[in-house]
Amino acid sequence: MSDEFVVKREDTASGGRYVVYLPDGSEAEMTYHRSAPNVISIDHTGVPDAFRNRGLAIQLVNAGIADAQAEGTKIVPLCSYVAAQFRRHPDWAPLLA
Repeated sequence: MSDEFVVKREDTASGGRYVVYLPDGSEAEMTYHRSAPNVISIDHTGVPDAFRNRGLAIQLVNAGIADAQAEGTKIVPLCSYVAAQFRRHPDWAPLLA
């Protein structure tokens, strides 16, 4: 069972991140950069050790997937965790760039 955390999206001109601000002041994040107008490359997912095994990483990925589906964005999963999630979710294949 995972704790429920609020995932926020922070965009910049060249990319951005999905972030969870944690109670101890640390952050869990999934970062990406724009590799084309409608393509993002997810390059990192990180969760502090104290918050591992609570489902935070998959919550970050799910937020990115939901936004990509809603916005018609394709994804290049450079991060090994995100690539593994794409293998586990064949229904996400249409989102692959």
